[in-house]
Amino acid sequence: MNLILDQGNTATKIVLADRGQAVYTAAYPRLEPDELAALIDRYRPECGIIASVAMPDPAWLPLLRRRLRRFLSLNDDPAIRLPITLGYRTPETLGRDRIAAAVGAWTLRPEVPLLIIDAGTAITYDVVLPPGHFVGGNISPGLTTRFHALHDYTRRLPLISERDEVPDLGVTTEEAILSGVVRGIVYEMNGYIEIMHAKHPHAAVFLTGGHAPYFDRRLKCRTFASENLVWLGLNRIIEYNEDK
Repeated sequence: MNLILDQGNTATKIVLADRGQAVYTAAYPRLEPDELAALIDRYRPECGIIASVAMPDPAWLPLLRRRLRRFLSLNDDPAIRLPITLGYRTPETLGRDRIAAAVGAWTLRPEVPLLIIDAGTAITYDVVLPPGHFVGGNISPGLTTRFHALHDYTRRLPLISERDEVPDLGVTTEEAILSGVVRGIVYEMNGYIEIMHAKHPHAAVFLTGGHAPYFDRRLKCRTFASENLVWLGLNRIIEYNEDK
């Protein structure tokens, strides 16, 4: 069994995976070492991996290294091997979550070009081409980030959050913000998908991240919406390093 930790901007997601299947999943706004130790005691994983958007919480590392037969850190382990190659000119600055999501999508569809859209605090658009080469990608502000930016950097615009019904045109300031932000992201996503399909007609599009369900039904193109890409990718990295 593998212990997978995905430390994001707002929470740490934990998955315990056995033979590629999740047997436990949870998100912790603040994960304490004793909670982590209790999970290890209960499930007894042999291997583990962590990926963080910043750096892993130092309170966890001694525990993980002591209690697991093998522990990998995607942030600072120079010996870690990836099943895909990276074409990024500054791989040290490439988000670990972006690498993991790319590996996860490639694990599911290795035979076709891939566009991976991760809709979280930021929205990332990454491209992987067969036989498994990460070409690069772009970063854009996420849904909540855009709402906060309009509120924080203006004097009078209110702070709002997403709603299910989005008008074509706002007739109140709140509706104008909602429609402008949501439709702006939808047009942006559709634009990236159209460019990808123009270059690679058989490309598969994966949509992941916390806001993936919100946007999936609003896009013109069929996507593979999955909240599991990051942990699937991290689990595949464990398996790949175990095989070496």
